[in-house]
Amino acid sequence: MPKPFRYLEPTFFAGLFDDPLLLVRVRPTGRALLFDCGKMHHLAKRVYTSIDAIFISHAHMDHFMGMDSVIRHSHASPRTIDVFGPPGLSKRMASKFACYDWNLADTFWGNFRVNDIGGNGRVSSMLYSGPEAFAASSEGERNGVLYGNRHLTVSGVQCEHHIPVMAYRIDEAAAFVLDDERMAAQGVKKGAWLKEMEKLFHDGVMDGCPIGYPQESGGVTEEKVAPDAAELYQRIRKFEEPASIGYVTDIGYSEENVAKLAGLVEGVTLLVCECAFLASESSKAELSRHLCTTQFNKLLNRLRPRYVLPMHFSKTYQRGSEPLYREIEPPPGVTVLKIPDRLTPRPIMESEVPKPIEI
Repeated sequence: MPKPFRYLEPTFFAGLFDDPLLLVRVRPTGRALLFDCGKMHHLAKRVYTSIDAIFISHAHMDHFMGMDSVIRHSHASPRTIDVFGPPGLSKRMASKFACYDWNLADTFWGNFRVNDIGGNGRVSSMLYSGPEAFAASSEGERNGVLYGNRHLTVSGVQCEHHIPVMAYRIDEAAAFVLDDERMAAQGVKKGAWLKEMEKLFHDGVMDGCPIGYPQESGGVTEEKVAPDAAELYQRIRKFEEPASIGYVTDIGYSEENVAKLAGLVEGVTLLVCECAFLASESSKAELSRHLCTTQFNKLLNRLRPRYVLPMHFSKTYQRGSEPLYREIEPPPGVTVLKIPDRLTPRPIMESEVPKPIEI
């Protein structure tokens, strides 16, 4: 079976009961995006140094306390990390920076650009400059896509968890892919000219741009010029639906939240979604604004992802995860992925620590 992702490589760095931690590696660049950062002590430093952007759902400890670890492993790197989250995130980051003395800040240190996402989708950005001991300066406001590059875009919507909470969607960019059968039917021959067309495609300047190409007709190959490279590409391209990932955690089940999620993540390739409680504890789920398995199943029927990864199971069920999976009833076409009950290392016991040599 072919892999569903061309550019993205999602890795869930947590067990079913652990703090959510989704890392999305971008294969062509070797860089990564991080979604939420609770307990993160088990990550290798090279994971931290690969992160270009972090997307926080909300500022509860199990989703945000690991930001100190991110700062610890990244602050002296000469780059800028983008951090996105609900309103008030910038002030929270300012408080984290203010907790420490930065008198040894150097000119090569990196920055954090913190982006508060309003309920209307408007993004307000604040830059915290490492060389200036993380002094803050406003970068203004904007609308549109939260984050993107030639390989992906990230969008989001604000839901409700007694407090604002962000859900996110990552979309792979369309790939430059040709259909051999369509090319043959059009008489378009392959050659070095396709490198030029691919460059125009990735640069986003195909529309109205002329391009030369060889075309065969009656056994004779002639050099042609297409006045619009985009039109020619549409005639010979292979149509593939770009893959996508949805990240949803800590939301209450309500018509408003479900409608917002449907508008954001309906039909995604992979949905990473909380499923905190069993059906028998639906009242506890409602009180804490989490999802129980009954509501999770309703959400799957509405959203219809290709794959779904249930996560963030309540720690009150640490006796085992089987009751959860037994209650999940995916609709046809939806595959449920399982993760270990626990992945992060257990605490070190006193008895396991070597004793110092007595003198």
